[in-house]
Amino acid sequence: MPPSCCGYLSQYTHHHLVAFLLTFFSYVLLHASRKTFSNVKVSISAQWTPSIQNDSAPAFSPGETWQDNRLFEDEKQATLFLGALDSIFLFSYAVGLYLSGVIGDRVNLRYVLCFGLCGSAAVEFVFGTLTEWLHIYNIYLYCALWVLNGLLQSAVWPCVVAVMGNWFGKTGRGFVFGLWSACASVGNILGAFLASSVLKYGYEYAFLVTSVVQFCGGVVVFFGLLTSPKEVGLSSESETGLGPVETDTDSHRPLMSDEEDEVEVEVEVHARRYQSVQQPDEPLAEPPQAIGFLQAFCLPGVLPYSLAYACLKLVNYSFFFWLPFYLSNNYGWKEAEADRLSVWYDVGGIIGGTVQGLISDFMGKRAPVLAVSLALAMGALVGYSHSPNDQLINAVLLAVTGFFIGGPSNMISSAISADLGRQEALRGSQEALATVTGIVDGTGSIGAAGGQYLVSLIESKLGWMCVFYFFVVMTGGSIVFIAPLLLKELRAMWRDRRALRRQL
Repeated sequence: MPPSCCGYLSQYTHHHLVAFLLTFFSYVLLHASRKTFSNVKVSISAQWTPSIQNDSAPAFSPGETWQDNRLFEDEKQATLFLGALDSIFLFSYAVGLYLSGVIGDRVNLRYVLCFGLCGSAAVEFVFGTLTEWLHIYNIYLYCALWVLNGLLQSAVWPCVVAVMGNWFGKTGRGFVFGLWSACASVGNILGAFLASSVLKYGYEYAFLVTSVVQFCGGVVVFFGLLTSPKEVGLSSESETGLGPVETDTDSHRPLMSDEEDEVEVEVEVHARRYQSVQQPDEPLAEPPQAIGFLQAFCLPGVLPYSLAYACLKLVNYSFFFWLPFYLSNNYGWKEAEADRLSVWYDVGGIIGGTVQGLISDFMGKRAPVLAVSLALAMGALVGYSHSPNDQLINAVLLAVTGFFIGGPSNMISSAISADLGRQEALRGSQEALATVTGIVDGTGSIGAAGGQYLVSLIESKLGWMCVFYFFVVMTGGSIVFIAPLLLKELRAMWRDRRALRRQL
């Protein structure tokens, strides 16, 4: 780690640690509940398809079955509908990201974050648990609930990235955000183990456990999260330094706080009121204005990274939604075994995001690291598509694939989004981080949404091998979109090197 990063880390306070952990685990819990749906697809497919065909009545067979609660005639139809649900979720999630990013820059981030966490937990409980307990099986109800779930979940990511951007400056951001962005992968791992541990009792209990845990996490975040250093009298004076700053009000402080802090804030408030009486003509500093949606979209680098993330998130989320199903169907492994094996993809993503973020901090550039990783990811995808029926080899190949795909995905959605939301073009408006994050992640979710139905369609028509070749093409598309930024950063590196040689 560079010395500058070490010096930056040494100035963190316990408030930074609390903000890091609360935002980290809030998204861990969200992704754990989101992962539950992909982990129980085999069980849901079996529940929605007939186990006994009505062969005794040829006029009605096979369209009619003995069970009235079966939604589809065979597993292929159920698989297509599961893919459609993934696309429905991601489309609504994408639309919600565009909206929630703008809202997050205008409303208290803590309120928006907790509303998304608790509301999503309630919807998932109804979708996966309550409908099964009450034996309610309806396609339109499932679609409506999943649209609502996508909209609610979209409120979380822009808010947690904005909070992290408020607390952590640009220096060392690649490493800090690379480590923090492991929250999605940790959530996937947690969701896989929670689902596999209770799956024997029924898939409804997997939804029950994760939704209850997520709701409790939302309550903790509401009472404990500080969204900005200004709420405790700190502000970033430079890229690496923190210093005291006057705060206007304590209205955004969480309800959990030490009594001493409350007394200090009260004294400061009274002191400022006294000063305002003594100096009534002193101008008041206006709060930064939130940037408009179109202005944020036109910021340098936002569009190329958004399009690149659309291709990359399609691949990453295809692994997220379909990997346990693929392992179970393609290799014949038990559903619980497939769930546990799938976590190795997330382990690779955790390591990849942290290592690649650290390398980008050393280089001072993001695009070259992304380009190299994505190029290697194309080879890793081809290699994994030819994995033998051996769990150990499959796990190793999964980890390597996750390293080169999950790593760049984590960087774009966190560190690079924070860079874009805090760039020089925003000197007149600091309230743009949530909006930019929503644009990048929203565009990525649109690509991922279309991809999920394509995955199920390609698999049913052409097989899994063609699905992996489709992933290779999409990964190459990500490289194409960041190519202009890559060339720009390479030219800047070359100019810096020539200038250094001249000085020597």
